[in-house]
Amino acid sequence: MARLFGTDGVRGVANAELTPELAFKLGFAAATYFGREVVGPKIIIGRDTRRSGQMLEAALAAGICAAGGNAHLLGVMPTPAISYLTSEIKANAGVVISASHNPFEDNGIKFFSQTGHKLPDSVEDEIEAIVKTPIDYTKTPTGSRVGKIVYESGLAEKYIKHIVSTAYCKLDGLKVVMDCSNGANSEIAPVILRSLGAEVVAIFNEPNGININNGCGSTHLEALQAKVVEEGAHVGIANDGDADRCLAVDENGEVMDGDQIMLVCALELMKRGKLKDNMLVTTVMSNIGLHMAMKEAGGKTCKTGVGDRYVLEEMLKHNYNLGGEQSGHIIFSEFAKTGDGILTAVQLLCTMVRNNKSLSELAGVMTKYPQVLVNVRVKNKNGWEEKEAIKDVIKKYQEELGEQGQILVRASGTEPLIRIMAEGPQQDRLEQICNSIAEVVTQALA
Repeated sequence: MARLFGTDGVRGVANAELTPELAFKLGFAAATYFGREVVGPKIIIGRDTRRSGQMLEAALAAGICAAGGNAHLLGVMPTPAISYLTSEIKANAGVVISASHNPFEDNGIKFFSQTGHKLPDSVEDEIEAIVKTPIDYTKTPTGSRVGKIVYESGLAEKYIKHIVSTAYCKLDGLKVVMDCSNGANSEIAPVILRSLGAEVVAIFNEPNGININNGCGSTHLEALQAKVVEEGAHVGIANDGDADRCLAVDENGEVMDGDQIMLVCALELMKRGKLKDNMLVTTVMSNIGLHMAMKEAGGKTCKTGVGDRYVLEEMLKHNYNLGGEQSGHIIFSEFAKTGDGILTAVQLLCTMVRNNKSLSELAGVMTKYPQVLVNVRVKNKNGWEEKEAIKDVIKKYQEELGEQGQILVRASGTEPLIRIMAEGPQQDRLEQICNSIAEVVTQALA
């Protein structure tokens, strides 16, 4: 049977795959697990703006109460806010109901431990085992041992104050277009930027339950690009639906991805003597131009597998304080325990002000190398790494590219696909290399 938890919680089409029944069971299982060492565990719940969020919130809270836990409802709240507040108010766990950048029909449920970190696989497996065990209602709490639902207020202000406190300068004179993705940051993000002195033009900040991520946010930047140019703004910022990602647009309407944002912030931290070991943690998908720019500046990089949880694992292992992904999941571990879209924006904007440079000037320190991606559909993706023909062709072209490029081949986590990515100085040659590898993969896995 497939694992219930994916790379970022339990996901699915709301009311079809992610049902109220499943949400109830997840709430029951979470309260059972986190209630092993404390009676009446306190579990805080935040959600994004999807229509299905309230339905799943009600079911999840009911499950928590049925197991004797107390469900504290925070309403619409960014994922990083729940991560921060879980530890700040000493909750036993935190839950976010969101499907991030996915369409509004989807939803998800993900958990944070009392430290504010995402749960390790082993804990998710224990919760999943409880979900799959039928509930014995002869042993569930009754009477005064049934849990309570508590409606919290004022906690958004606590999170806002925290983010504002991370700024190392004011943003006076900066005109910012803020794309809130009709998501969880629709109210919070403009408040934070304005409180720091920025002039803010907020767009896609009127959620109606079905417009989250619809033609907006970090996965649809076209409207933000046009608005920045139209307004003559200095910069555009885009979050995704649950606000743990940040991408940017410069004054000319050009997109700045997570690699470029990480580099600019890493160089600023190095300048201020605050980047631990001058090390930036990236994933294997980060552009080689990022690694070369860091090396040229006297810094270092290390690579992890794809996924912000692997970035965080590496950061925690060595106490590094900056890492992230090309997609805009960026972790400033001095201030947060997960990717935080508005925190990232604040750090980037402070860098602009402190250096008195435009975003295009700051981004210019990195040369983005072309990347080509080819997906090969196969009958069976399992065991592809053991095929000698595939290993040989990858080695051949990696040797050709040398330090000027990289080849990444991996199996899709959800589809019968082998993904081939080649990166280097020449687009045409990369396409030839990807197609050659694709032919070998097709023959080897036919």
